[in-house]
Amino acid sequence: MKCPGQDTRYWGPEAVFEDKCPQCGSSIEFFKDESARKCKKCGHKMINPRMDFGCASYCQYADQCLGELPPELLAQRKDLLKDRVAIEMKRYFGQDFKRIGHASKVARYAEQMVKDEKGDMAVVLISAYLHDIGITEAERKYQSSDAHYQEQEGPPVAGAILKKLGAEQGLIDEVCDIVGHHHHPRPEETTNFKILYDADLIVNLEEKQKDSLSAAEKLAAIIEKSFLTESGRRLAQKIFFAEG
Repeated sequence: MKCPGQDTRYWGPEAVFEDKCPQCGSSIEFFKDESARKCKKCGHKMINPRMDFGCASYCQYADQCLGELPPELLAQRKDLLKDRVAIEMKRYFGQDFKRIGHASKVARYAEQMVKDEKGDMAVVLISAYLHDIGITEAERKYQSSDAHYQEQEGPPVAGAILKKLGAEQGLIDEVCDIVGHHHHPRPEETTNFKILYDADLIVNLEEKQKDSLSAAEKLAAIIEKSFLTESGRRLAQKIFFAEG
């Protein structure tokens, strides 16, 4: 069965149109199903400005449907994937709003740090949404949410979610590796891991602060010694000592 959006039987008069080349201003004619076309005058490769890349941003068959995908679309696929992972995480945890809130807050802090640390936004945010995904299975199997059990049970669940969404294997492998040891840094770690670790640490410290206020000196020592990135340390100082 052919995708209806690419089947010419469903096309109308707007299926063929012209737009101006952003480099030289010449007219470029597009068919609605073309992802990009080169300007005949200057050779610039222009992305189809009217093409709806919605389903192509996550469909595993998009390259067959559209041909060679431009870099802009490949980046968009990863961006949309992280949003779909957030939805799947919420669906998986169901009514467990504490876990949903924790993961969402870790993702928000990670997003603030990722640009300064030059990490991969999609990998970091997907890891943030899924880092505690093993808790449900850990509690079911072992009646415990201990970090070791979380890390043991998390990768299979995270991997299944990402495969369902059509993620690339390299991204699945990296996210599952992070989820599988997110409480226990190795001597040498990736930038993406460090960002996730620090964002999770900030949220964990915030949650502990709600239960029992730690002495400022103790909290300052944790911030000084435990963070893996400078942006994480700065963000923690801003959050906990904003009035200082």
